[in-house]
Amino acid sequence: MPFEEEWAELKDAAAKKAGSMQLAGATDTPQGGAPASGDLVVHQDDLGRVGHEAFLLHGRLLKAGDVTRGAQGSGATIDAATALGHEGFTMGSALTVTVTTWGSQMKTLLQACADISNHLDYSAAAHSNDDAWIGASLQHRNGAPAPVSEISKYFN
Repeated sequence: MPFEEEWAELKDAAAKKAGSMQLAGATDTPQGGAPASGDLVVHQDDLGRVGHEAFLLHGRLLKAGDVTRGAQGSGATIDAATALGHEGFTMGSALTVTVTTWGSQMKTLLQACADISNHLDYSAAAHSNDDAWIGASLQHRNGAPAPVSEISKYFN
């Protein structure tokens, strides 16, 4: 089955499914008044805002999320876990596991925020470059836009 046919079938199936499920108060037409097409539309400014929020979250987590270091960055939590363990308290080993798990989860979350921010920055730049290349390739040498008949040959 060609891609176009499969894509059309999937869009039709999604539209039928979406027609039976609707949030309370939602309308069938978006704010512009045009019917919903089922295609995902994301604007560059939306991507920029999400990327910026991921960057800000990364900075806040980096400063406030490492509770294992203590106020002076001395590693007070792990020091307490070690001291409790040396005194024979089983809570010492449990606190060590908690500190290790917390640190691992924080690193994972920080990496995810960095990946989101970096990917969206890259995506915005790449799409902008792609748009510029496509625009330039659909013009004649004198800068006049290509006619529709010439553009349609790219769809075959």
